[in-house]
This record gives sequence, C-alpha cells and structure tokens, in this order.
Amino acid sequence: MASVTSLSASVEQQLTSAISAALPETDADPLLRRSDRADFQANGILALAKKAKANPRELATQVVARITTGDVIKDIEVSGPGFLNITITDKAITEILAARYADTARLGVPYADAPGTTVIDYAQPNVAKEMHVGHLRSAVIGDAVVQLLEFTGENVVRRHHIGDWGTQFGMLIQYLDEHPHELDHEASEVSGEEAMSNLDRLYKSARKLFDSDEEFKTRARRRVVDLQAGDPHTLAMWQKFVDESKIYFFSVFEKLDMEVRDPDIIGESGYNDMLAETCRLLEESGVAVRSEGALCVFFDDIKGPDGNPVPLIVQKSDGGYGYAATDLSAVRDRVFNLKANSLLYVVDARQSLHFKMVFETARKAGWLNDEDVKAYQLAFGTVLGKDGKPFKTREGETVRLVDLLDEAIDRATAVVREKDTQDQLSEEEIAERGAQVGIGAVKYADLSTSANRDYKFDLDQMVSLNGDTSVYLQYAYARIRSILRKAGETRPQPHPELALHEAERALGLHVDAFAETVAEAATEYAPHKMTAYLYQLASLYTSFYDKCPVLKAESPAQIENRLFLCDLTARTLHQGMALLGIRTPERL
Repeated sequence: MASVTSLSASVEQQLTSAISAALPETDADPLLRRSDRADFQANGILALAKKAKANPRELATQVVARITTGDVIKDIEVSGPGFLNITITDKAITEILAARYADTARLGVPYADAPGTTVIDYAQPNVAKEMHVGHLRSAVIGDAVVQLLEFTGENVVRRHHIGDWGTQFGMLIQYLDEHPHELDHEASEVSGEEAMSNLDRLYKSARKLFDSDEEFKTRARRRVVDLQAGDPHTLAMWQKFVDESKIYFFSVFEKLDMEVRDPDIIGESGYNDMLAETCRLLEESGVAVRSEGALCVFFDDIKGPDGNPVPLIVQKSDGGYGYAATDLSAVRDRVFNLKANSLLYVVDARQSLHFKMVFETARKAGWLNDEDVKAYQLAFGTVLGKDGKPFKTREGETVRLVDLLDEAIDRATAVVREKDTQDQLSEEEIAERGAQVGIGAVKYADLSTSANRDYKFDLDQMVSLNGDTSVYLQYAYARIRSILRKAGETRPQPHPELALHEAERALGLHVDAFAETVAEAATEYAPHKMTAYLYQLASLYTSFYDKCPVLKAESPAQIENRLFLCDLTARTLHQGMALLGIRTPERL
C-alpha cells in the first residue's frame, strides 16, 4: 500500500505554498509544531518577516488569506505578533487514521526516499569472558537502531566485533592443550550457563598456573607466537574457546530476546589477513609514519596534557598490531567489500577518542568521506546504580548480565502474578509474561534515556505500572486488546461523519505522527524519541479511556469509531514497541 501523507505534512505543504506566494524567492519554512493553543502552531512567519523586513502580523494575515479551509484545515487565525494557530477538521483526522488503519503491515509509514547500506557494529562481548552490565547498552541500543533502520527500508549489515584475539589466548590455549578434557564435549551438550562455567573455571586454573609456574608462563608466551603465525593445532585449540563462548553468548542474547546470527559475528581475528596491508597502505600514503619504531598517525588537534601530540599507534615497535590496525582494517572491509554508505559503531563513550582518531585516519587515507561514506560513533553513557555510581555488586564486583536479567524477570513475574487477581493465567503463561515484561522493562529503561547520557538502573522503577515504563505501555496495549475482545461481534469501523471529543482528537493527531517519529528516530539513531512518543501515546489513550466510553458510547456508529481508534492505537503501540525489541502480551 502507498504511504500516507500525515496531517502535519499536508498542512505544512499548504502553508509553504501560501508563504511562497506572499514572499516570492523565499525559502519558506512555516516551522509547524503541535500546540496546546490549537492543533498546530506555525512560528516561522516571525523569522521570515524579519529577513524580508516586513511586519510579521501583516505577513501572517496575507498568508492566512491564501489558505483554503474546509477539507483539512477547519480554522486558521493569526495570534500574537504573527503566530498561526491551525485547527484540523474532525473528518480529516478520522480519514487520515482510516488510511493508516487500512495499511495493516506498515500503518502508512513510508520507506526512506534513498535507502543505502549501513553496517552497524554492536553487541561486542569477549571470548572466554563473562558478559556484564557494561555489555547491556551496546546490545540493546544497537538492536533497536537495527529494527528502526530496517523498517525504513535501509539495507542493514549487522556486525558483532567480538574480542577473540590477543595475548591472553596463549595462556588459555596452552592450558587447554595440557588439559584437553576441560572442553572435551560437543557444543550441543552444554547450556549457556554451563559453557560460561567451563570457561570461567578454565580461565582461573590457567591464570593460577601462569602466575605460579615460570615454565608454563614461557610455554604460554610461545603459544601466542604460534597463534599469530597461524599454527593449525593452536588455531584448533583457539576455535574451541570461540565455540564454547558462542554457546554462552547466544544464551544471553536469547534471554535478551535478541536475534544474533552466527554469520554476523566477525571478531578481531576476522581481519588478521588485512592488517599488514592496512599498515602498508597507510605508510605508503604518508598518513602514518614511523616513530620510535612504531607506525603512528599524528593529529594537529589531539595533544596530551604536556602539549605533545598523542598518536594513534597502528603497529607497535615490536611488530605487533593493536586495536587501531584491526578497526582500520574493518573500515576497509565494510567500505570496499560490503559497499557501506554508513558505518555505525555503538560503543562506550569512553572510547570516543580512539574512534575519532580511527575515523580521521580513514578519511586521510581516502577510505571515508562525508559525502559518500560516513562513520559515526553512537556513544553511550554508563549504567549507574541507585547511588549514582557505576553499577557494582555489594562486593564491588562488576554485575553479571545474566544475574541482572534474571532478577528483572523475577520482579516482573511477581508483578504479573499480583495483577492476575482472577487466576486467568496458567503458571506457564505467568512465566512467559514475566520474561516479556522483565526484559522489556530493562530495554525500555535503557532506550528511554538519550544514549550519550548515563542512567540509573532501578528495577523497582522499571517494573512499575506507573510512570514512563514499558510495563505502563504493555498494560495499555493489553487493556485495549481486552476491550476489543469484549466488543464481540461489533467491529472497529471509522466514521468520518462523526464529531470527535477533545480526547479523541488529541489521541488521533498523535497516532498520525507515528510515521514522522519513525523517520526521525531512524535518521538520528535515536530510539529514545520512539520511547517518548509511545509513552505519550499510552498517556493520551489513558485520558481518552477515562473521558470517552467505548462499548457504552451514545450510538452504534460511535462505538465502532471508538473501537477503531482503540485498535489503531493498539497496532501503533505494538509496532512501536517491536521496533524497540519489546514484546506486547495480549493479556496481562
């Protein structure tokens, strides 16, 4: 189905034409927005009048004279020094919503005009290491941005740049080679928790031996050389760690209700064959230079506290490669092999300097340019405890991600059981709803904060039925589904001829803004704009529900029209939450 032109876009088109007629050769922007004084307010006349050295109120009056009222615009009046207050007809509101309702797949949301290819780097756990609370934001934010971009028609290539290479593997591989029974099983034989337990036990044993036995330490360091040289037996041992870790990773992502596909996991090791060439290209082009034996890139605007330049070290003086070489090789792969137009990195804000240097190096080398291929770090802040300090256990340890998710599910399950006063849900259904509500609560709390800000992890608030929480939205959705079930044979049906209550108008106008919100949230990589929209949608629905009887409305036509408004609101909530990776249970 063709996309639906929103009411705001329709009004904006009329205003732009009228302004252009009143002020030829002007780049007319009416600056239209929702208003509490009318349905919409246009504030652009003041700036345009100042630029044209005209009286703003007189210009506003000229614009109003060129507007045709009736079908869409019911009334337009000049306010104050030159604002325009615009009221929409009830008929236009219902008709535009009916067009969205008819598009069951997309609710009238258009595809982007010129979709491209975005490679998004997110959810980057480390092999043989436990995932902790610090891994939460990259996974949740990245997954939401993937859903938003794909819904607008963008070709999205997912990349999970896992930490699967480095000197620590020498110790692990050597220990496993000497104790092969530690991971001597098929992948299908162990659960995610068992896999992590195996890895944790093996790591602690290897570390203990490494710290106490000099001969073992020497053998372990020699093993690093074998690994980097591509020795087949050493690589086979290394692969066992990767495979065991993936069992664990997939179990955590499944608990997070996220799809992570094996072909999308391209770790640091995936770029090993490119590292030498990356260094050669940088050195030959003069972008990188040798300094004290290391291959470095220097920047005019990046200096240390002592005033000396801080370089990006691409190759160490001993010939080893650092993160920069791997990240620059990944840029080359994503630009030239995957043909990306945009590279998006969902990475902790504390790595901002590193990525600034990597991107600038890639630009100097000609691999990136802001016209054809752009790179952007979607930097995220820190997860804090209730005390406002980085989230830790009481013992000061980093919080395990699995423990945090399990606690959220337990809290949410208790809420679901408490609300099920009539015992309508089985224990299996309560457990299923508890998982959906608990994981949804964690995701929503993360996504409702602008990514670059820190946020407090407060489970009590997250699973609350009141306030800006996913549980509030899920209950709004379940309430609507309950009303639709109670309606029985009476079906939702739009009736454009009916006058609308003020609460119906407010809800309808907000529902109509869904497409614009999707576009804005996707373009700006800003899932928090979608959460803000959905929270307001649920709030406006609550107001409508309180003021406008649905099944006991005044006439059969009004019942059908209000059921139609309920159903479209539910569909919008469902679709919006899905774009955030959050489930909407039919019953709660």
